[in-house]
Amino acid sequence: MRRDTFLKSMAAMAVASGLPLSAFAADNIKMMIPANPGGGWDGTGRALGKALQDAKVADAVTFDNKGGAAGALGLAQFVNASKGDPNALLVMGAVMLGGIITGKPPVSITAATPIARLTSEYNVFVLPANSPFKTMADVIAQLKKDPGSVKWGGGSRGSTEHIAAAMIARAVGVDAAKINYVAFRGGGEATAAILGGNVTVGGSGYSEFQQYIETGKMKPIGVTSEARLKGIDIPTLKEQGIDVVIGNWRGVYGAPGITPAQRKALTERVVKATQSKAWQDALVKNNWTPALLTGAAFEQFVDNDFAALRATMVKSGMI
Repeated sequence: MRRDTFLKSMAAMAVASGLPLSAFAADNIKMMIPANPGGGWDGTGRALGKALQDAKVADAVTFDNKGGAAGALGLAQFVNASKGDPNALLVMGAVMLGGIITGKPPVSITAATPIARLTSEYNVFVLPANSPFKTMADVIAQLKKDPGSVKWGGGSRGSTEHIAAAMIARAVGVDAAKINYVAFRGGGEATAAILGGNVTVGGSGYSEFQQYIETGKMKPIGVTSEARLKGIDIPTLKEQGIDVVIGNWRGVYGAPGITPAQRKALTERVVKATQSKAWQDALVKNNWTPALLTGAAFEQFVDNDFAALRATMVKSGMI
């Protein structure tokens, strides 16, 4: 019997008998990251992969980056190539839901199997160090004067930073349909564009900009949280008179067609990984807020968030 077949059968026995899953670690977890290297999904997927190994619930983790269309390309590849595979994981989150709403791809997230929400994170808006603007107020003044002259750079169309930019425009009395949003296939590309001064203002999770903020290559001018992030001196949009609060979250789905027992086993592996030192270190390093949610509660959360995002996008003139 092949080793991978043996381990899969032993994992199923562990679920049935109630034995700890760590005794029957998956031979190899295959992680689909539906974005190019360097962004939030990439960081989340690789941190989770390390945590799975640290928790001894995976012998090895392989990664496949497939960026484009707010994760829709990677999602389609995952759904088509991983059917019935109990050791396959797809990194996803609010950005993918936004992309599905705006892009209407042929394959939706409902084709995959919900496993867990992992983290929550707010968007930070930054300026290149050499920008003629110094504050969000400067950006807003230019936005009111000539909306198209302000280039907002960030993730795919429908990402939380795209939605936030539209919400900011609407909050300050500018037609959200007139904003000039430049979408990138991944956080790495967006970061390069910001550093190169190819966009006016950039948006993403704090973890993606942290090193550039700390070295003075980017100037943070606002965060989309209700209150300031702990230990980080960045003013919220609300305290600057812009009534916008929007969060981002990330999670993982399993392959289509896995059995309830396989879903339970995969969920338990992910939960075990979030209890590891490697994962706790990643939370601190990236300033991620732990937001673990599994099972029916996670499914309901995704449904509710999809509806809420769509309503926000309609209100902001994006669709």
